[in-house]
Amino acid sequence: MDTNATRSVDDLPDAVAAAAFRRLVRHLQQRHDAQNIDLMGLSGFCRNCLADWIMDAGFDGDKADARALIHGMPMDQWKAHYQQEATPQQLARMQESVAKNAQ
Repeated sequence: MDTNATRSVDDLPDAVAAAAFRRLVRHLQQRHDAQNIDLMGLSGFCRNCLADWIMDAGFDGDKADARALIHGMPMDQWKAHYQQEATPQQLARMQESVAKNAQ
């Protein structure tokens, strides 16, 4: 096997991709200190994006249901317990990062 060959994530078996996704979601459900604004600033996506992506993939529920699934609780409850006020620096970094998504 050529270890230098480029593989596509699309080549992953669905079971492997699903297991990795579930692990990511469980990880984020435990790491409330990882604020959505910081995730957006670093990577251009956050928990809410994951909720949108499962809806795009055919999730049988509405936006509130998808966010509750990803957050591990209703969004309003998560925000009340864990979301901190975003600083101007966090907002600016998020805007720069999200701009890269459009490229």
